[in-house]
Amino acid sequence: MEKQVLPASSCSLVLLEETKKSPLLLSNGSSSYPPAAANGSLVPLTAAVGGSTGACSGPDKKGSVVTGAGPGYPERETWTRQMDFMMSCVGFAVGLGNVWRFPYLCYKNGGGVFLIPYLLIVFVGGIPIFFLEIALGQFMKAGSINVWNIAPLFKGLGYASMVIVFFCNTYYIMVLAWGFYYLIKSFSATLPWSTCGNEWNSENCIESFHHQNCNNASLANVTVSGNMTCAELADARSPIIEFWENKVLNISSGLDEAGSISWELTLCLIAVWVLVYFCVWKGVKSTGKIVYFTATFPYVVLIILLVRGVTLPGAYDGIMYYIKPDWSKLEEAQVWIDAGTQIFFSYAIGLGALTALGSYNRFNNDCYKDAFVLALINSGTSFFAGFVVFSILGFMAAEQGVDISQVAESGPGLAFIAYPKAVSLMPVAPLWAALFFFMLLLLGLDSQFVGVEGFVTGILDLFPEKYHHRYKREIAVAICCSLCFIIDLSMVTQGGMYVFQLFDYYSASGMTLLWQAFWECIVVAWVYGADRFMDDVARMIGYRPFPWMKWCWSFITPCVCIGIFLFHLVNYKPLTYNNVYVYPWWGEVIGWCLALSSMLCIPVSLLYKLFRAKGTFKERWAHLTSPVWGAHHLEYMAPDMKSLSSLSPSTDDNKVIIFESVM
Repeated sequence: MEKQVLPASSCSLVLLEETKKSPLLLSNGSSSYPPAAANGSLVPLTAAVGGSTGACSGPDKKGSVVTGAGPGYPERETWTRQMDFMMSCVGFAVGLGNVWRFPYLCYKNGGGVFLIPYLLIVFVGGIPIFFLEIALGQFMKAGSINVWNIAPLFKGLGYASMVIVFFCNTYYIMVLAWGFYYLIKSFSATLPWSTCGNEWNSENCIESFHHQNCNNASLANVTVSGNMTCAELADARSPIIEFWENKVLNISSGLDEAGSISWELTLCLIAVWVLVYFCVWKGVKSTGKIVYFTATFPYVVLIILLVRGVTLPGAYDGIMYYIKPDWSKLEEAQVWIDAGTQIFFSYAIGLGALTALGSYNRFNNDCYKDAFVLALINSGTSFFAGFVVFSILGFMAAEQGVDISQVAESGPGLAFIAYPKAVSLMPVAPLWAALFFFMLLLLGLDSQFVGVEGFVTGILDLFPEKYHHRYKREIAVAICCSLCFIIDLSMVTQGGMYVFQLFDYYSASGMTLLWQAFWECIVVAWVYGADRFMDDVARMIGYRPFPWMKWCWSFITPCVCIGIFLFHLVNYKPLTYNNVYVYPWWGEVIGWCLALSSMLCIPVSLLYKLFRAKGTFKERWAHLTSPVWGAHHLEYMAPDMKSLSSLSPSTDDNKVIIFESVM
């Protein structure tokens, strides 16, 4: 079908008739969705229009205005191959949380038993919202803000996701800077964190603890390690902890003591930001190629580390700690909350980046199948990474003669303390350290640059083509990276870890993501209409998804989201560092400001739009919840654009094509 631009001067707005009572009528009398429907081969119904007012006076009670192609917006870029999209989603959603958070939660919450609540919430919360965000982006062909033209009153959802992903882009890259620093330090004959006697070590530094010799309380004054007694051993510090806190972080006493900037970390930060910039600056055509390496190579490293890990002494005990079921844990509410929170983190829900990635898909791409494949890869990676992590931790526990519970860590504690300590005990330690931190860098790098891509896409979608500049994307990416870098300078100071934790705990916390996911389901299912959106998906992929998705969007998923959200709120605990340092009251105020800056976007935007509109409340609601369609909906759903463009408003026998469609 030849693509034609609708004339702006004539009646170029098409009313898309909304049919809720009957499905699309096909030429053969069937009401099913054939493959042709996916290509836009809808059957037109013509209706006489007495004059030009019917089609040109704006949206009527049944339809919504389509924004013409006009000179405003260019044709949207698409992925070169569909595998580019799949790899980008894998790279974004499969990140550090799969390696350093899920295995610890699984061990802590009953081993293999944890998979029961985890998989249950995957099917009632994770996959439905994951699919919803990708399908929305693909259907609306827009980033995280303009995608909510499907219900303009709730465009605050787009602004909220932009705020969240901006905060994520700002603090998440610090993990990459730390990882890059460790990677550089790995290229030495002796790992700097494996020995004492360095300039950053204290007098209490000790390389081997021999805790097993101090199990008897009567041995408190017996010398067991060097010149230290068991009593003194309790205050001793490992060289890896001192390297992390005294050398890498050079951490201060609290949030109120910023201290000086670390020039080494600043250089690492600049290097990583430059890398991210050149991964994103040319758009999805280049990003789609880079992720083939950044998304797949970590799996190669994980397999290598697993093969090495299972051959170490103590690996079996570590793996059994990981998967051994403890059925009593199912009775604890915290286990179910941890499962739900991990899924929302791991699946990268509520950030708007999945919507941006989906918007570059072909209109008839089977995003329903993609959602299940990507969910399987994501959760499968999390479970597989647990075997890698706990085989190494089992070895470390055996070497030190302590229980695995004493070496099991999550988050940065695993990446920069437990795992570096474990590899320092292996033969050819620098090789395994370099492999691990290279994997860490790649895992975080694709998540980072896809997050930046999602943010930039949302921003650029707000600007029409009349503001076109040849290097518009490059400039936008440069401004985004520079702004984030300026904020990041507060995290490379001596008090930087306290700032990092503020962002991590509040700005992109479980509460903000759950709040976002709840409203996404409510808007699509109850404002736009779950059945209506299911029909739209059928127009794209050629068949109707299983009704389970509709039930989840309408009832189950919102209840899961609000239930976990309220649990977090009721069980809120003030932020601490290492369970020792308690943040001051003004630090918590800053944290809550970070959280509310995204959460309040939704109600504030909604109230603002309602008060600015005219008419009764019912009229305002009807007007503000009417979708604003893009030109691509005409391209894919109009069978004959020439017949429309040939219409002249001056003739009496004008006819406007009305499509019997859910739109």
